Amino acid sequence: MATTNTQRTTLAQLDMAPGKKTRLYRLLYQAGPANGTLMVLPIDQGLEHGPRDFLDAPDSADPEFQFRLAVEGRYSAIACQIGLAAKYYPRYAGQVPLILKLNGKTEIPSDHQPLSPLLASVEDAVRLGADAVGYTLYVGSPLQDRDFQQMARVRQDAERFGLPVVVWSYPRGEAVDARGGKDTVYAIAYASRVALEVGAEIIKLNAPSITPEKLAQAPKAYQRPWTEQEALAHVVGSAGRALVIFAGGERGSHEAMLEKARACMEAGATGLIFGRNVWQRPKAEALAATRDIHAVLADFGA
Repeated sequence: MATTNTQRTTLAQLDMAPGKKTRLYRLLYQAGPANGTLMVLPIDQGLEHGPRDFLDAPDSADPEFQFRLAVEGRYSAIACQIGLAAKYYPRYAGQVPLILKLNGKTEIPSDHQPLSPLLASVEDAVRLGADAVGYTLYVGSPLQDRDFQQMARVRQDAERFGLPVVVWSYPRGEAVDARGGKDTVYAIAYASRVALEVGAEIIKLNAPSITPEKLAQAPKAYQRPWTEQEALAHVVGSAGRALVIFAGGERGSHEAMLEKARACMEAGATGLIFGRNVWQRPKAEALAATRDIHAVLADFGA
């Protein structure tokens, strides 16, 4: 197995305009763990999944629940769509940074040709006081040419206004499915590299799954035995001089969540973006889980 450099990228290594660097400094060192790591609370699932994520956690159907959790839990940022940002964030502005998601879609159409259309602008993000913007990119989709064009406009506007770009980089589409699927180390490493290439400062990824049957469908170079840590390190290394944050995915056991958090950080990630793993719990339990994630990130500050 080829070795991968898992040294964590730091803000000092990033060459960028001072506006972007100032806002990244706020996220990394003035909010959340404030030690150079990131802990983001995403609440864009209401658009992406509909209300189904709230059925077994009724308190979470009210966005106030997540905004209060972001403040009381000392998150680096809360990430949401324009509607929630406009209606709920003003009460919490200055207490927790905002990452405004600029595009989104529902889960109702097939994922064979996904595209996440723009719903907001970088100018909206500036008006709302956001410290970064978020963009979902579907790597491998038959519609990725339109996706790249949208992303280019977002990148240009973000450069003009001095906001960092966080790319939710997801392998999707029929061609990805034919090469083993969206969760293989091949697909996620490719998505990581693409996000770097198109201009992301922060890249949000899912952790790869090591399934031999699916890897057998991937390009030959990836048909090799991977350990979890080798796969995670390769995915992080593929991001080059961009910061990587890993998603928590669906809610699992508390122990599994913390094991995943530590494994991602040991592979060189800058932080975590855990949503349902946290806010699908009662508030006291969600805050306790948050404290445990803080404890993991405390070991990886710089």
